[in-house]
Amino acid sequence: MTSQVMPTYARMPVTFERGEGVWLWSTEGKRYLDAISGIAVCNLGHAHPAVAKAIGDQASKLVHTSNLYGIGLQEQLAAELCSLSGLDNAFFCNSGAEANEAALKLARKYGHGKGIGNPMVIVMENSFHGRTLFTLSATGNAKVQDGFEPLVDSFIRVPYADAGAVAAIHDTRVCAILVEPIQGEGGVRVPPEDYLAALRTLCDQRGWLLMLDEVQCGMARTGALFGFQHTGILPDVMTLAKALGNGVPIGACLAHGVAAEVLSAGKHGSTFGGNPLACRAALTVIQTIRQENLSTRARELGTRLLDGFRAAFAGNPHVLEVRGQGLMIGIELDATCTELTSRALAEGLLINVTADRTIRLLPPLILSDDEAQHLLDGVVRLVNDFTAH
Repeated sequence: MTSQVMPTYARMPVTFERGEGVWLWSTEGKRYLDAISGIAVCNLGHAHPAVAKAIGDQASKLVHTSNLYGIGLQEQLAAELCSLSGLDNAFFCNSGAEANEAALKLARKYGHGKGIGNPMVIVMENSFHGRTLFTLSATGNAKVQDGFEPLVDSFIRVPYADAGAVAAIHDTRVCAILVEPIQGEGGVRVPPEDYLAALRTLCDQRGWLLMLDEVQCGMARTGALFGFQHTGILPDVMTLAKALGNGVPIGACLAHGVAAEVLSAGKHGSTFGGNPLACRAALTVIQTIRQENLSTRARELGTRLLDGFRAAFAGNPHVLEVRGQGLMIGIELDATCTELTSRALAEGLLINVTADRTIRLLPPLILSDDEAQHLLDGVVRLVNDFTAH
């Protein structure tokens, strides 16, 4: 059948019509375990009762008003996020790319405020920050940048997880660092434990902003509400999206200290950002994560799955590494394994392969013990069958 949808995705041959918890049902009635949560979006699973009730209730009251006026639920959400993170204020938008765009604009204005004519931001190889032109330029992936040149010339790129490479940069135009606490699209790369602390020290010494892209790893995914909370540091800027609304589009750029004073009226905006519906959904997500203690659940289940995969693949020479934190897990093979997504689909399992060789698992945080075992068994069987040929 001919589709009028632009072919910007190589879509899998399945369409879903219903979801419940960690499961999705296709239009043909087949059930699938969603082990990628809509790519780290549905942390509470599908059709979560509390979120569904909040969305329906809010839709019957008020969906949208302009940011030209006060929005009570937006104020509540900003206060909640700032209280939980230790940051000072928040700007709301509709996606992770927009949240990172806001962070980069903030950094550029901060640099201009310091008298830097062409402010530069240090970014990392193999990173992913979005598909707007500014965030695409910050992204460390030539494949997704191809065809969109010239890119924005505002970045200095260094290897990920190498604080020494950042320290070696002595360009007076630098005003900030943008980094993911864990690289998701780059292959679920987990840096050394002291990495963010070392970057924090460098930023303090040189007057740079430390900006953390938590679009994928935030909202309890790693076993803490925010990924930076494993490290004991506080960023100047943090971006969120994906799981913040459990499927309702919302992004946020939070700032602290001097960074919280950079953007003023008229310097940035969003027509839909922080509307009552999205904020009501996000407040319900946060409340549910706290009530159900899902950060702890993600940490415990993540440890169980990581240990299980490492034990199962200990004798498989084609599995190079099993890594991750919480329920953000990567299994790296020694060869391209993108076809595993199709093989998994046939087995009723939704997984993702990123960076060509890394199976990325991002299951909902509400995964039961039995469902976790089902996921473990299914992935082990797929990988062992694939690497046996």
